[in-house]
Amino acid sequence: MKLGEIRVPVGATKKRKIVGRGSGSGHGKTSGRGQTGQKSRSGAHIHPEFEGGQMPLIRTVPKRGFTNRSKRISQVVNLTQLNSFKENSVVTPAELVKEGIIKNEKSAVKILGDGEIKKALTVKAQAFSTSAAEKISKAGGKTEIIK
Repeated sequence: MKLGEIRVPVGATKKRKIVGRGSGSGHGKTSGRGQTGQKSRSGAHIHPEFEGGQMPLIRTVPKRGFTNRSKRISQVVNLTQLNSFKENSVVTPAELVKEGIIKNEKSAVKILGDGEIKKALTVKAQAFSTSAAEKISKAGGKTEIIK
């Protein structure tokens, strides 16, 4: 089979409806739009949220709270997850992605002090909790804040 021999399966495509070509075509006069109404006019467009004059749902539902658009979301890593690294290794967001601990190395990483760390590691992240920083230094490791 060659590229030029490929055909669309029968019934996969429909013929385009040709309208406004006289009454003999079956789609003449009003071109299948009906007599009157909003959709029969030229240039008619009704946006998807329009509910036919009924009070729109977005206006009836009560609005509550506040959404902070400048909120910074960090990926959280606990100390127990860092035990999978070798002794005296450097732990960066790229290394955490390789291990499958976090999904994206470009978004911020925060190290939390949940659990214990048994190895001396140099951990580079955007943020550390105070308990995490203390536990890493007690184990003989270092913490470095990166931008």
